[in-house]
This record gives sequence, structure tokens and C-alpha cells, in this order.
Amino acid sequence: MVFAAVASAAASPLPAFSLTKSPCMSDGLAKEHTQSAMVSLPSSHKWRMVIAYDGTKFAGWQYQQSPPTIQCLIEDALTRATKLCRKELCLVGASRTDAGVHAWGQVAHFVTPFMFDSLDTLHAALNGLLPQEIRVREISPVQPQFHARFSTTSKTYHYKIYNHAIMDPFRCLFAYHTHNDRLGNPVKEIFCLDIVETGAVLQLEVEGSGFLFRQVRNMVALLLQIGREALPADVVPQIISARDRKELAKVALSAPPHGLCLMSVNYNSDILEPPQGCPPSSFGRTHSVSKCKLPFY
Repeated sequence: MVFAAVASAAASPLPAFSLTKSPCMSDGLAKEHTQSAMVSLPSSHKWRMVIAYDGTKFAGWQYQQSPPTIQCLIEDALTRATKLCRKELCLVGASRTDAGVHAWGQVAHFVTPFMFDSLDTLHAALNGLLPQEIRVREISPVQPQFHARFSTTSKTYHYKIYNHAIMDPFRCLFAYHTHNDRLGNPVKEIFCLDIVETGAVLQLEVEGSGFLFRQVRNMVALLLQIGREALPADVVPQIISARDRKELAKVALSAPPHGLCLMSVNYNSDILEPPQGCPPSSFGRTHSVSKCKLPFY
């Protein structure tokens, strides 16, 4: 399969209070949550989350109640866990992924008027309230000036293509199936975009300071047209020099969303430094078995 790509550079604590049981919590989970206290402070505090999700069943990231979106479900879990309303939480995501698009490293921030005693308990509560397709991977305290969207230095997306006559059923929700039976060795001319071929899977990795609506999916669709020899490779510099996305729309539409995954949102390290007096970041609890309780036969 031939791919040719040309890309342009383009305060004092008040008495603590405990979480109360949410209707959606199981008794065991609620008992654990009520053991953690939150300390009220006069100023607000900002928290950063790293989120992974399978976007198949959801209408993208941006807030919308029906059909449900990732932001809506995370806000619902946060309101249950913190007893704050969505206007108080001010949840903001780094990238407004489309319906069907996945994420491994989506970033969002929210604010609270109090300091958490421990982020581990909040972390467990959120993942206990969210559907299994959405997981909070990390919760960290951040400086007040941090902004999930406006503080980014770059974002990285992967788009996966399954290039085989028969689709792998275990990849069907996370890779776009296409098959090119034309003979010939793959030729990849890369400048600002990486293409990695592993067996039948082609993974396109693109990193940029930001992306226009459906930009990555448009790029993939164009490369597929070139790979199938439906378009000549020199159409790429022609489209770039035109500086008009309408020129791209004339020759290639968007590739399907399910092959696309937001892998990471990157920031300068100084803006991720936690404020003094904050709890440590939570990456999820780990458990170890100290004694085998199963009978031996």
C-alpha cells in the first residue's frame, strides 16, 4: 500500500466533612467513600484528570445529555462524588473528540471550593460511578492557571487501519477496515507524520499544536486514496499550497471515526507542578494478596 504524505509545520482549613452515599453506589463502595474527608478552604482548587474511553456508544466529548456524551457522564459522576453542581465544577476537556472517536490520554480539569484529603478515594468513586467504557486514569492537583485546552503544547492522535481481506473481529471497533489487493511493496514518504505497519495494522501517528474539525480523518482519507492509486501523490502539495480545505473535500471525504484515538495531550512541565499543600496525584489503587484463602485439595 503506497502512502505519500507532505505536512506543513504548522489557605487555613475549616472542619472536615465526609462524602455521603450516592444512590448509584453499592453499599461496599459507599462505605469506603464515607471514610474519606474533604477540607473546606476559602479559595477554589483545580484538578487535572487523564481519561481513557471507548467512544463507540457515545456522542463525542462535548456536553450533551441525550444521546449521552463523555463529558456529560463524567460531570454526573463528579456531581455525585463531590455534591457540587456542574456549574461549580466547570469541567473542561482538552479535545472535543467526535462521536465514535476513542481516547487513551484525554485531559480535563475541574474546580472545587475545598481541598481533598486524598485523591485515591475520589478516583475510586469516579470509576465506580462511570460506565466501564470510561476510565479516569489519573487525578492530579494543578496550579490555578492551568487550563486543559488553552495550556496545551501539542496533541497526539493515532489512526489505525486494518489492511486485510478479512477483518479481525477483535479490532473492528478500533480500526478502520480497508483492503487493497493491488500488488507492490509499501512506499512511505514521511515528513511530519509517522506511519507504522505491524502485520495487517497500519497506524498513523500525527502530532500538532492543534487540529481543525475532522482534520486527522481528512488526512487519513486522502492518504488512503493515494495508497489505492486513485489519486497521484503530488496532489498533497497542491492541496497544501491552496490553503483551502475545500480543495481537500473535492478529492477525499473523512475517514470513519472509530479508527481514531486521542493518545496524549502535552503540556509544559512547569504548569503541571502541583500547588503546595495538595494531596499527591492518584494513579489508581493497587492491591496485593498477602495470604491465599482458598482451600487446598
